[in-house]
Amino acid sequence: MVDALAEEGEGNMPKRGEKATRSDTSRAVAFSDAVIAIVITLLVLDLRPRETEPGKLLASLLGEWPTYLAYAASYTYLAVIWLNHKAAFSRIREMDRGLQWANLGVLATLALVPWPTAVIAETARTGNLADERVAVGLYALVGGLLCLSWLVFFSHLARHPDLTKEEVDDSYFARERPRALIGVVLYLAAGTAGVLINPLVASVIFLLLPAFYGLTSHGFDQWPGILGGRDNKDNVGSDRSPSVD
Repeated sequence: MVDALAEEGEGNMPKRGEKATRSDTSRAVAFSDAVIAIVITLLVLDLRPRETEPGKLLASLLGEWPTYLAYAASYTYLAVIWLNHKAAFSRIREMDRGLQWANLGVLATLALVPWPTAVIAETARTGNLADERVAVGLYALVGGLLCLSWLVFFSHLARHPDLTKEEVDDSYFARERPRALIGVVLYLAAGTAGVLINPLVASVIFLLLPAFYGLTSHGFDQWPGILGGRDNKDNVGSDRSPSVD
């Protein structure tokens, strides 16, 4: 039994050649925070006044409500992403090359968010139904890709539990994968419904998804009974050692 436990422990240890490519999380967290801040700034840049006739500024500003709504929705989404990113990295001890690339993938798709946001705001302003269908389809595509990048991120950590902190249960990130998969499926469903049925259906789902990810930003463990939640024990402080029953 002792030999078996020792072999299992050695299996989770990085190989000698891998140690040179590992690093702590400080630079990745700082870089990620900077990227998220820049992306939020890009959202604000779309809040610009249109050319108006003298005396009609108020009416022009009020007419920009689709832009304000799109900004509020995407800002909330980015804020929730930051919370999820912060929660994930609070459990990571060090990064290997694969996790670095996975994190860059999350940031790459996150940086696309201002693009469909601006498209949705513009099409809502013009009121063309065909264009609105395309706009919500584009937003759903970007949202789905972002959730897919999180799925890759969680999957890498699930395969490499030695990258996480000692007090984090080895299966924590394996149980986080369903959250990302739910997003992929729901964004696909939202885009399909928005294109084939009504863009408003997609918009409702777009507003509900950030709420879902905000409420579960610390994982399903805080939600008893949901996909194996563990009654908010968060697995922090639990023993990583295998059972010796």
